Amino acid sequence: MAVTTGQIIKWKQQQRPIVTLTAWDYAIARILDEVGVDIILVGDSLAMVALGHETTLPISLDEMIHHAAAVRRGVKHALVVCDLPFLSYQESISQAIHSAGRVLKETGANAVKLEGGHPAMAETVARLTTIGIPVMGHVGLTPQSVHQLGYKKQGKTDNEAARILDEAYALYQAGAFAVVLEHIPADLAALITNKLPIPTIGIGAGPDCDGQVLVTADLLGLTDKQPPFVKVYANLREVITQAVQNYSQEVRDKKFPI
Repeated sequence: MAVTTGQIIKWKQQQRPIVTLTAWDYAIARILDEVGVDIILVGDSLAMVALGHETTLPISLDEMIHHAAAVRRGVKHALVVCDLPFLSYQESISQAIHSAGRVLKETGANAVKLEGGHPAMAETVARLTTIGIPVMGHVGLTPQSVHQLGYKKQGKTDNEAARILDEAYALYQAGAFAVVLEHIPADLAALITNKLPIPTIGIGAGPDCDGQVLVTADLLGLTDKQPPFVKVYANLREVITQAVQNYSQEVRDKKFPI
């Protein structure tokens, strides 16, 4: 049975942890789905891990749609959520509706994710959800604001913590079905999780969120440098390197093909 946004909310009520990972192509998505990952996020982090950019900012809506469609073709059960990239939803509500609508129509994704919870963004989320477009929110460290916030932990002062709490609650009131909490203190994440009726998905936000998400390339050891909150579960970079070296040597020694 396919996972729905309603099921995600019910899992919070049941205190059933929600497993989320990112994907950027068909092959990775198919593996994650077959393992039983609950939410597969086509995150704009693919700008960095798949396309080689320094930040998430350069990726376009067309590129996100291209990758999300490939991911969706590999998924039968998980809820597929696609990030709206930088400058595809911030200009106006009509731009956000058009961009989110394209994602759902052209990729088959189940929902979109937007960064920020300030009043203008909450209004945008409210309009999207009103017309039937499911939205996942994202507060704390928001990578699309890297030039303003950097990649440092957010919410360490009382004022910052209060702002992030207010933004998360505003997203809930606007109709978001879940909120990502990125790189904030664990006690703040616990407070937000207890206050919101919708699930929180943590990344570098401690153990008390309703679910957790990691960039799959980080989890698998495929990236050069991981954020401080990542746990690396495998070193596929080393495995792939060794396999390619072995293949190259056998070709040069005329041992392949046999």
